[in-house]
This record gives sequence, C-alpha cells and structure tokens, in this order.
Amino acid sequence: MKISVIGAGYLGTVHAVTLAHMGHDVIGLDTDAARIAQLSNGTAPFHEPGLAELLKEGHDGGHLTFTTDPAELADAEVHFLCVGTPQSKTANDSDLSFLRSAIESLLPHLHSDALVVGKSTVPVGTAGVVESMISATGAVLAWNPEFLRQGTAVKDSLVPDRLVYGIAEGERGAKAGAMLDAVYASLLERGTPKVVTNFATAELIKVSANAFLALKLSYINAVGEFCEQAGADVVQLAQALGHDDRIGGKYFHAGIGFGGGCLPKDLRSFRAQAQSHGVDSLDEMFSLVDGINADARYRTAETAVRLCGGSVAGRRITVLGASFKPHTDDIRDSPALDVAAQLASQGAHVTVSDPQAADTAWLQFPQLAFERDVTVALNGAELVLLLTQWPEFTTMDPAQAAALVQRPVILDGRNALDAVAWQSAGWDYHGIGRAGLGSTATSRATV
Repeated sequence: MKISVIGAGYLGTVHAVTLAHMGHDVIGLDTDAARIAQLSNGTAPFHEPGLAELLKEGHDGGHLTFTTDPAELADAEVHFLCVGTPQSKTANDSDLSFLRSAIESLLPHLHSDALVVGKSTVPVGTAGVVESMISATGAVLAWNPEFLRQGTAVKDSLVPDRLVYGIAEGERGAKAGAMLDAVYASLLERGTPKVVTNFATAELIKVSANAFLALKLSYINAVGEFCEQAGADVVQLAQALGHDDRIGGKYFHAGIGFGGGCLPKDLRSFRAQAQSHGVDSLDEMFSLVDGINADARYRTAETAVRLCGGSVAGRRITVLGASFKPHTDDIRDSPALDVAAQLASQGAHVTVSDPQAADTAWLQFPQLAFERDVTVALNGAELVLLLTQWPEFTTMDPAQAAALVQRPVILDGRNALDAVAWQSAGWDYHGIGRAGLGSTATSRATV
C-alpha cells in the first residue's frame, strides 16, 4: 500500500520505518526541514535499538522517503497522524495544536477513498473533532493507538501484543477496518490479537494503560519508603508480590520514579479528562500518584546529602545515567538529571555518565559535567549514584570501580545492582527501600 506518516518525531519515525519493513511504500512528512534532510539521508535522528538498520533498509530499498511538502502525500491510500500532543504549558490538558495543523495541511490533498488514522495519544472526544474536519472530503477515519515503549519500540511495532481499531459504526467503519487489516496483514496473519472498539474507547486505552503503570510504579515506591522506615527490604517484598498472578512482577521495582515524554504527560492528561467528565476520584487518585513520583526524586537527592555527611557542597559526585530509561537517548523529564541538577544546585561537582544521552543532555544542563567513558566519570568520586540502569553500569566490576573512586559509597537508585557483590568489593551500598542492605534510612557512610 501507499502510506503516509505525518510527523517524523519518535512515534512517526518508528512507525514509518516499520511499515516500510512490512512491505509498504511509505512517505513521511514533517515541517522540520533539518530532520527530514537527516532522515532522507538514511540517518536516524535519535537512538532506538534496531531503528538505524530499518531506516537504512527502507532508504536503500526505495520503500521509504521523507518530505516537507504535503502535496506529495496526495497518492497515499492511508494517512497516519503521528504528531506530538504535548502537555499544555498552562494546564494538565494536551496541546492539540500540532494535530490540528497536520490535518489542515493534509485536507487539500485528501481524496474520498483515503483512510485517515490517528495514532497520537489524545483526549477522549478528539476523534469526533478530526472526523468533522475531514468529513467534506469523503475520507474515513480510524483511531489506532500506539503502544510503543522507548528502548523496544521497533519490536513493539513488529511484534505487538495487540492492535486496537477505533472505528465508526456502519459502512464507513467497515471500510476503515478493512483498510487497517490490509495495512497490518502480516501481523494479523501471525495471530496478533485485534480489538475493535468505538472511537472513545480507543482514545482512552493508551492513556488508561499509562496511568495504571504510573500507579503501579508509584505504589511500590511508596511501599519502598515504608520499608526503609520499618527495616524491610522492598526488593524481596516485590518479588514475593510478583508471584501473585493477580499482581505480576512487571513495572514493580522501587526506585527514583518514572519520567520520559509519555507517562507523566499521559498521567496528567488522564487527570484532566477525568475531572472534565466529573470523575473526581480518578483526578484525586492520580494527583497523589504524581506527587509520590516527584517525592521519590527529592528523597533520592536528600539521601545523597546524608551520605555526604549533611552537605554536598564541594563534593565530587558521579551520576550514572542521563536518559530517563536505558536504551534511549531521550532525556525528557529524566529523574536522573533532575536529581543531578538538585545536587549541583547545592554546590556539588556533578559528573554524569551516559552511553547515549550525554551529547543531548549537556546543552540543557550546563551546570553538570558529562562524560561518556564511565571509568573517567568515576575517577575521584566521593559518592556514586546509579540512576539509569544501563547494562554498561549494572554489569560493571565493583572491584575495578572501587579502585577508581576516592570514597566507595554508592546509592543504587534503581535497585539494579547485586548488593552483596558490591559490598564484598568494599562498597558501602545503599539501595532504595532496602533497610537490611545499607538503606537510605540507616546510613553507615562516613564523612
């Protein structure tokens, strides 16, 4: 099929390259001329495992092109809307201005046999607005929410755990569903589950899923704080709870909280939507979740101060991790950088190491020093904080690392290290919610 993807950000780029890999002829559109030039040269604009290889494959095979001219989309049978819907600068609501602009640029080139597909995460009711905007063209609409996770986005696109079609009733909905079946034929043939809903349900699925994950993460972080005070170990507690199949062990790791461009934004959008529909209980619940997440960062910074004897002024601190999670260079709302910046504001000399995000982060955080080479970053450190669980950090030899630092004290903000191994190598190990292993509540560090 001839498919257009409007928006060449994270979602749009991944969706375009994976559709081309499925055998479609794909053209990507964006207003950012520099990004389009980069993509047209076959160069990935951000780090995502597997993306660069699929981009080169589509570029070299001639199945994937990019443009800034909407007129070049006129021959496409299907148009995917993949533009950003960031949080409003003045409220928790989503900013839909990019979505409206994308549709307006498409309208002059939209023919009656075409399908428009929304993939962006939007407030409930947005599909109805989009449908009214395109109704005069005769094109039909579907809402097909994305469920990509940064670090595994290519796999999530090629081997999804489900496909959701939000479509209208009657003939128009049947046409939209049939065209989506053609787009995803290779996935459906492999048995990927398909869930067909109305527009409102499809719009709510993604934001509801992210809100629930935020709830689960904040719950175990709050329990971790309880464990610190009670002398318990949150890692062992979570392992035991995870064996209950009603609860499960995924997204159940206490630490410094979540970040990124999706979870915080979607959580706040969910609150705003619930409030606008009179469901105050959800608004209140997720307001608490948001607060627990913010508190996790502050408590981590406070713990670092305690481990330095009550002040970090003039102390050399190494932070392992800049991206909000491993396997991506995305630093949006990064808990690691938030904590690092808090410590720097109190006078610490903070060096941040990250295998992918250092080049991006230093422009936004000039008060921090950045070093790709972790051995250089560790040299002379008086306190080490593991804040993003990159394999490069979690698999380090603790004995070799101890030989580099001035003072072998580590705060494992993700509970990702083998505490016994690090202690055996001479480290004063402190986890989150791990009172029996040098917890943040029972500091043994010396000044």
